[in-house]
Amino acid sequence: MNRPPSSRPRLLRAGAVLVAAGTVLAATACGGSADDGSGDGRVTITVNGRPPEAQAVERAMFDADVAEFEEAHPEIDLEAVEGFMDPNTFAARLAGGQLEDVFYVYFTDPANLIARGQAADITEQAADMAILDSVRPDALDVFRDGEGRLYGIPTANYSMGLLYNRALFEEAGLDPDAPPETWEEVREAADAIAGLGDDRVGFAELSANNQGGWHFTAWMYAMGGQVVDTGGETPVAAFNNEQGRAVLRYLHDMRWADGSMGEQQLLEFEDAQRMMGSGNLGMYLAAPDNVSQLVNQFEGDFDDYGLAPMPGGLGTLAGGEGYMFNPAATPEQIEAGLTYLEWRFLNPDRFQARIDRSLDNDAPVGLPMPPTPDIWTGEIREQQEALRLENANVPVENYQPFVDAAEQMPTRIEPPRAQEVYAVLDTVMQAVLTDEAADFDALLGEAETAVNELLARPS
Repeated sequence: MNRPPSSRPRLLRAGAVLVAAGTVLAATACGGSADDGSGDGRVTITVNGRPPEAQAVERAMFDADVAEFEEAHPEIDLEAVEGFMDPNTFAARLAGGQLEDVFYVYFTDPANLIARGQAADITEQAADMAILDSVRPDALDVFRDGEGRLYGIPTANYSMGLLYNRALFEEAGLDPDAPPETWEEVREAADAIAGLGDDRVGFAELSANNQGGWHFTAWMYAMGGQVVDTGGETPVAAFNNEQGRAVLRYLHDMRWADGSMGEQQLLEFEDAQRMMGSGNLGMYLAAPDNVSQLVNQFEGDFDDYGLAPMPGGLGTLAGGEGYMFNPAATPEQIEAGLTYLEWRFLNPDRFQARIDRSLDNDAPVGLPMPPTPDIWTGEIREQQEALRLENANVPVENYQPFVDAAEQMPTRIEPPRAQEVYAVLDTVMQAVLTDEAADFDALLGEAETAVNELLARPS
């Protein structure tokens, strides 16, 4: 799910923004027509994603980019406001003419929006964007329909890994430069860390607020499996199998046989982050942006954290973000929006500018995450990686195991109707972590029935 479902903490947000007053988005689409009624050829577009005032650094960086873009493109006016696409209010805002011309989405959103006709087909306008040839095909495919037509542009990509406390590894006699590569090694390392005493927890797992289902999905992908099989006419649950039972067995044994997961359960992301930031947690599953969150929000130290690929190497949950277009936007507004997205996110010549802006604002550079988003292939990817290393202000060697595995690691995006599926799977995770006698077969069977019922319902 690209983030915890309630708080959705993300990487440095670079979006653009806006929300207009509720006029109907037709020829005038929120921001106005191609010439905004003045006949001067100017295009006004509205874009969402502006960080709130509480995120002062991110907001200042965002506003500086908007100003720089408008100076470089005087024919385009950007109207930017706070907020992101909310699935719960999206349809009403679209029907009421309040949807932005260019709107931010997570990778879980495009398929449903495309199927419902709630996003504009931008295939023709994007045809001249040669830079798209260097974007990861799997990231672009998230925004395509079954016929290959394009409805949006990816702007950032992430994948899950194993975040670990290097200081605790050393204290437990483990090599922080050789993190666990298998789930059995995770179990052994967790046991060693818990053995230090003083309320140390070797491994933490989430199980509340849909986050347990999200992480169960990450485990399944790492086992080489999936949670929902989308190959047929109707998606069906795909976790009631040996891989699903293996996930539950590892969690059960670490929790009950080893006692390496601690007594406190029903955890959410902030609980794991607080434990890691205080120096009491050895490992949990997370994306790279968690490292900066540990430092900024929980008084952690960059030197104390390492990042490894998902154990087993068979797959990882991947997600990301991008932008789509209001179906009522004019062709001129779509072209202007693509100009903005290409300038802000998909321009290799601006990698250094984005890095400089991060450095000027004391934001981390060197994590395997934006300001050089991991959506590239080939020569541009190599250029991006070189700039990340040359300008790093964090210990990049701590994350090298994750980086080395990234290109070869198979990735899967979140399942359809992800939040509903996760809510069902939360109950499975909760049962295993709170009941030593939990029946794996019964839990998976009941969850399978519930997930198949919800997948069969109209979305």
